[in-house]
Order: sequence, then C-alpha cells, then structure tokens
Amino acid sequence: MSLRIALLGAGRIGRVHAKAIASQSNATLVAVADAFEAAANEVAGEYGCDVRTVDAILAADDIDAVVICTPTNTHADLIEKFARAGKAIFCEKPIDLDLKRVRECLAEVEDCGATLMLGFNRRFDPHFAAVKDAITTGKIGKVEQVNITSRDPGLPPLDYIDVSGGIFRDMTIHDFDMARFLLGDEIATVQASASCLVDAKVAEHNDFDTASVILTTGSGRQCVISNSRRATYGYDQRIEVHGSDGMIAAENQRPVSIEIANGDGFTRPPLHDFFMTRYTEAYAAEIAAFVAAINDGTAATPSGKDGELALALAEAALKSEAEGRAVSLTELV
Repeated sequence: MSLRIALLGAGRIGRVHAKAIASQSNATLVAVADAFEAAANEVAGEYGCDVRTVDAILAADDIDAVVICTPTNTHADLIEKFARAGKAIFCEKPIDLDLKRVRECLAEVEDCGATLMLGFNRRFDPHFAAVKDAITTGKIGKVEQVNITSRDPGLPPLDYIDVSGGIFRDMTIHDFDMARFLLGDEIATVQASASCLVDAKVAEHNDFDTASVILTTGSGRQCVISNSRRATYGYDQRIEVHGSDGMIAAENQRPVSIEIANGDGFTRPPLHDFFMTRYTEAYAAEIAAFVAAINDGTAATPSGKDGELALALAEAALKSEAEGRAVSLTELV
C-alpha cells in the first residue's frame, strides 16, 4: 500500500519532509498547503503534487495522513482536527509551548484513537541509533552517564526567537528527548544554567544563547547537555555514553570523511553547516518509520507522550534557571 500524504507547511522544514516523503517507495505526496501560495506552488512543482487548502485536505478521501510543518502555535489545533477526521498525523516538535495545552491535545488524540508521531528526528540518525543499539545489546554494560553536545553554527533571527519558546523549548528539547532515549530511565530532576554570551540582544528577547543542563534519573544516572547558538567551526553534534563495562561515542559528521596529511599537519573537511544536511538520513528514516507504523498497524514512535515529557523537561529547565536550584519533575503537575 502506498500511503497518501499531505504536507502542511512548505517552509524550510516542510521542504525537508517533502524530500523525505518523495524518497519512500511506499508513500506518495498527494498535496501541499501553505499560507504563502508561492511556497506551496514551488513544492508542488518540484514533487508533482496538488496545492490545496487545509480544509480541503481535512475533507479529502484521497489522503491517509498529514505531515505538519506549520508554525508551532498551530500544531495542537491541527492535530486535533486531523485526529477527528481519522487521518494519521506526523507533527514537528513541539505540540505546543504550553504543557497544559499539550496534555489537552493528547487527550483528544487518545479519545479519537488517532495515530500521532512526533518529529524527534535524531533518534533516527544512523550514528545515534547505533549508539542506542550498542546500549540495548549490552556492549557497554549499564548506562551511568550520558554527555550530549549540541551547538548551532549561529544565532537564528531575533524575530524567530520571539516565537520559538526559547532555547530550552526550541533547541534543547531535542537533547531532552535524546537523553530519555539513551538513559532508558525516566528523569527525576533538572538543574539548568543559561547565559547570553553570543549576543546581548538575545536577553532583550527574554532568551539565552548558551546553556548547560544536568539531568538525573530516579536511579541516579546522569546526563549533561551542552548547548550554544554559536559554533564557529560548524554544526556540532556529539554524544558520549559511559557505562559499567565501557563507553560508546558518536562523533561529528562531515559531508566528506577524509583526512589530509602533509607538511602543514593533519586536516579534515569542515563539519556540516546545519541540520538540513547533517540529518538528511534521519529525516528520511523517521518518515519511513511513520509510514511503516501506519501500514503495519504498529505504535508510532516517538509518540505524543514523548513530546509531552520532553516539553516538561524544558519547563523544568526554565524553572531551574530562574530559581537557581534543581527542579523535580513532580513539581510540573
């Protein structure tokens, strides 16, 4: 069966997903919707799909599933609408910036019996997935410590910061999900510290550009996350997991993996310049997993609950930074 998919949102991340859908042999991009007609027309022209309104997609009999890549403040409403319409849903993170609203949305999804998968694409990166596999198969024993380094090449536009929900909800949320994925144990407390070291104007927009977080599980396992909005050397994405019997690491990736040795020393090509190229394989793999879950009738993962828990960690980090203390997840009822 070829899953018939509509894309909601033809912006930067929407185009990434359009390419991922087109790479699947058992899925078809049927339609695209975007508030900006030119953007929708461009995607339609490239992938041979229709341009339709959201309402037309909602009522369509020739669409089985939607991939939501619209602005964050539209996610929860769209998820609920398409859940009621009986269509499977893939949505970029987060479901909403408000934890209460996320929980309301997930209750509606559950009542409708709808399929919902969240876009935490890093779980599907082949390098990070290999780390998880090594953990699962016992190659390093019991996990004790995880270190996640995630640094962007540069600041996003300041007007984006205003609507992003801030660094913890927008950037670190991927690392919160990865921490849960690798630790295999739910996080109990969050200790966060954040600053504005890249650009003082970020503080004027009530956000940070540099952050460190310590997560501790109920059994005492730890994860340390290091974030920055500035890495002059490229898109810095590394993971290290230490266990009772050893350690496994996923290093930075480059478009070309070569090393040159000459009289000037050893040199390698630069890192990927951002997520669109670094995580190309991950985006294709997560869409493949979404399609497989629907076609096979299996649970879609990461789930809406995974999205809720990652946002709860972001909320705990914000509270921790503001109050200068470790925050228990039990405080976010």
